Amino acid sequence: MGFPELGWSHALFLLVVLTVQVMLATSVLLRPQVRQSSSLAWILVILLLPGLGILCWLIFGEVRIGRKRMQRHATIQDEINTQLASMWSRRSEQVELTETEKAVARIGQAVCNTDPRIGNEVELLADTDEVVRRMITDIDAAQTSVHILVYIWLPDTNGTYMAHAVARAAQRGVACRVLVDHSGSSTLLKSKLKALMTDAGAQVVGALKPPFPPFITQRLDVRNHRKLVVIDGEIGWTGSQNIADASFTPKAAYAPWVDCMLRLVGPVVADLSELFIEDWALDTGESLVNKLRLPEVRPANIHVQVIGTGPNSLNEAHAQMLQAAIHMAHEEIILTTPYFVPDEGTLSALTTAARRGVEVTLVVPQNNDSALVGAASRSFYARMLKAGVRIREYTAGLLHAKTFTVDRSLAYVGSANLDRRSFEINFEVSTLIFDSDFASHLRLLQRTYMESTVEVNPFNWSKRSAWQRATQNAAGLLGPLL
Repeated sequence: MGFPELGWSHALFLLVVLTVQVMLATSVLLRPQVRQSSSLAWILVILLLPGLGILCWLIFGEVRIGRKRMQRHATIQDEINTQLASMWSRRSEQVELTETEKAVARIGQAVCNTDPRIGNEVELLADTDEVVRRMITDIDAAQTSVHILVYIWLPDTNGTYMAHAVARAAQRGVACRVLVDHSGSSTLLKSKLKALMTDAGAQVVGALKPPFPPFITQRLDVRNHRKLVVIDGEIGWTGSQNIADASFTPKAAYAPWVDCMLRLVGPVVADLSELFIEDWALDTGESLVNKLRLPEVRPANIHVQVIGTGPNSLNEAHAQMLQAAIHMAHEEIILTTPYFVPDEGTLSALTTAARRGVEVTLVVPQNNDSALVGAASRSFYARMLKAGVRIREYTAGLLHAKTFTVDRSLAYVGSANLDRRSFEINFEVSTLIFDSDFASHLRLLQRTYMESTVEVNPFNWSKRSAWQRATQNAAGLLGPLL
């Protein structure tokens, strides 16, 4: 029995599909090879899933935010750099870092022109409700401006408290600007809380509104994942917490969501302001460059560096910064992240550090809100356990804090997860603190997280079922696309 003959229309259709597949596969090969594993995965998807693969590539393949947006970003960056260069040149304070610390700091300097800033006060807060209360206290004391940039703002209890605080500030004449991710905060943008704030005089804008027509000029799932608040250009907040209750209603089954935030006072707040001003201009066209100011040096004199990454800059810098920090370690690395799907370089850095005698501990949630990401994370366990990395799974909720400490001397708190989305797609903000006292304080918080964990036993892990290994490894193959 022979194969059925194809009509000319069917043959033409298959030829067109094959031609599109070849063209798209070629375009993947021609793009910059930042992560070859991602390119290989996309080529396989395009070739093995003809229709679906082509559609997925058109929607999610290239990390693009639109030509006009890129042009606006270049213009606003030039304005900001000109303004800040003049302002910083009048400061005579010198940053004193070790040679290994300088290696990490240079990445931020090369990517977004932000140096480590001296003379800062840094406070670490780890209770969701306390963070909101303290933010509201700062907003209630604001004199000139309140700038808020957040990925998710829910119209729940904490979200309502924050909205009323913004409305109070706007009513007394404070310039209040709220920028939320259009997709992540869609419920806020449709809620009465937005009307409450705008009626009081605040501006509330949805960042990265999905383009129309879809996927032609801009990728659909680019997110502004940053979390930062700047009050009067003098006080800054940043970290992993969204404006929401710890119970996090959309995914209450995984609650409580466990976060930490930094409250910053000092010159580094100017760098947080710069990021807000860039993002505000991208989505509104309004330039706030004339609002930039340099806060005075504080007696605490902690060295802090803010690094903003995103698809309109060298966003692979986050992975490079993390790898540089791992390579500088001599004794200990503790890393917490909710989503662990590392690139090959980061995975290699962690396993190499463990093999050269560094005590490396990874803390991740046991019950991940993304089953696919959770399975992909576990596909890396065997390799890491074999190298001597200790893996602990958090059991008291969804550990959402993104932190790492190195040798009790370098600390990191930020918005970026350890996955491709944060490495290549999202707008993120990272904060490095070059201070042994603060690093010890953050390490103490990490140790409290570890009290609510179970350690993955290498022997027991090697005995898991063939089905578990197969499903986890299958998810791991999709890691470059997650």
